[in-house]
Amino acid sequence: MTIGSNPDIRSAAVIGGGPGGLMAAEALIRGGARVDLYDAMPSVGRKFLLAGKGGMNITHAEPDEPFLSRYGARRAQLAPLLDAFGPQALRDWVHGLGIDTFVGSSGRVFPTDMKAAPLLRAWLHRLREAGVRFHMRHRWLGWNDSNGDRMLRFAAPDGEHSVRADAVVLALGGGSWARLGSDGAWVPLLEKQGVAISALRPANCGFDVGWSEHFRARFAGHPVKPVVASFTDSAGRMYRRQGEFVVTASGVEGSLIYALSAPLRDEIAAAGSAVMQLDLAPGKTLQRVIDEVAHPRGSRSMASHLQSRVAIAGVKTGLLREVVPARDFADPARLAGAIKALPLRLAATRPIDEAISSAGGVAFESLDERLMLQSMPGVFCAGEMLDWEAPTGGYLLTACFASGRRAGLEALAWLKAENRM
Repeated sequence: MTIGSNPDIRSAAVIGGGPGGLMAAEALIRGGARVDLYDAMPSVGRKFLLAGKGGMNITHAEPDEPFLSRYGARRAQLAPLLDAFGPQALRDWVHGLGIDTFVGSSGRVFPTDMKAAPLLRAWLHRLREAGVRFHMRHRWLGWNDSNGDRMLRFAAPDGEHSVRADAVVLALGGGSWARLGSDGAWVPLLEKQGVAISALRPANCGFDVGWSEHFRARFAGHPVKPVVASFTDSAGRMYRRQGEFVVTASGVEGSLIYALSAPLRDEIAAAGSAVMQLDLAPGKTLQRVIDEVAHPRGSRSMASHLQSRVAIAGVKTGLLREVVPARDFADPARLAGAIKALPLRLAATRPIDEAISSAGGVAFESLDERLMLQSMPGVFCAGEMLDWEAPTGGYLLTACFASGRRAGLEALAWLKAENRM
């Protein structure tokens, strides 16, 4: 079956129904293109909805310089996209859907009701009213050359479809949360076309530690807070963040861990493991902790002593018992040193499918400044399938929206320049 086979009808195909794909579709339909959006899942925006389950963090309100710094090595490539559609522009766009936003105490920006579903419903209604046609349960299979006419192939419930489109925007997501559609199945399809792909890797992820059975059984699921985590990589670069994390059955995860996950992941890849140090008593100097630990405890247990003198209790005490040799508990200086800099060896990242996001993807070197594949004119890429990463806190979504908008606008401009509209 061939869809859109009439050569007199020009169209744009958007493949992927996450924020990047939906934003590309909006840019194209507003510019007068005919837009068909395809997604392998039964409905669009599934990962977007999951991200908003605990509170929809849409973007961040910090100043431009620190905001752009969150994109690390790909700052130069993303800065033009974010300059054109950054945090304030995104908030204005959300307001245009009838959704109010507010800035939380951490600078994170949320819809007033903290929910993703109302925003997505309003957006989809607007897109459908504008004429975007949605094709669900259509899994992209790549291209099929037919008489020299490159056609898009899709597997759908009623069989395979071939689709002709004058411009294509690929916004297929990364490699995390496969059950929500981001499975990285597009990688070999683009590699077959000679597109350079950086290997997909977990980002904003947890790590394996290898707890003892006793510690795992007692503390898995417990939050550790407040704490400062620091890490120095093999090149001498030092990273330091304060926050909280969660002990898991296999290791550690949570916002503090995610903030450091990129350098920790890269260190493990280079050296086989990474050692992160935990300050379990932030706000107290080492000397103060030494003095408090050295204070006579009389008949009190060590656990009771640490709780009353240094506010170390529960899972923090468990961490000390797990890592510190028993003999060091009798030495105030050594024990205090461990409280202020507990070495935690991370052995491996958790699997990519458990990660909040992924690094790697279509190399920017394969794209021109319009986000068009240099080897495939008329094919644009956007969102998490591009080779960039960022921490949680609204940075991921902002760049997905911005790149989707740019890809859609550039695809529209390309159609017009090619006299296809």
